[in-house]
This record gives sequence, C-alpha cells and structure tokens, in this order.
Amino acid sequence: MSIVVRDSNGTELADGDSVTLIKDLKVKGTSVTLKRGTLVKNIRLTDDPAEVECNAEKVKGLVLRTEFLKKA
Repeated sequence: MSIVVRDSNGTELADGDSVTLIKDLKVKGTSVTLKRGTLVKNIRLTDDPAEVECNAEKVKGLVLRTEFLKKA
C-alpha cells in the first residue's frame, strides 16, 4: 500500500518535486525564518503523509509539514 502525500491544495506530491512555502516558518533550534514564497527543491517523502524532508537554503535535513506547502 503506497502512501499518498498531498500539499495544502490537495495536489499529489512525489519524491524530487519542488514546493513553495505558503507561510513564514520559524525553524526550531535556529534563528532562521523561512519566508513565504521560498522555493524548496528535491523533497523526499517520509512514512508520515503529513511531513516531507528537504534541504532549504540555510538549513539541511529539514522536515516540513505538508499543510504549509504548495507544489511549484
């Protein structure tokens, strides 16, 4: 059984997709804030359909909630 991962608009996401943030997000443990509209490339799906792994500009190994993403 495969897990279907969807963004905030209900669009299906796959490994390697690019997504855009729809809200400013503070990154825990750092002073970095990822701004709305930031493009994140090459996402990786996780076992949890509500989360994806990615590397943003300043932060490596980041886990983002799909409710704050839309497919680019």
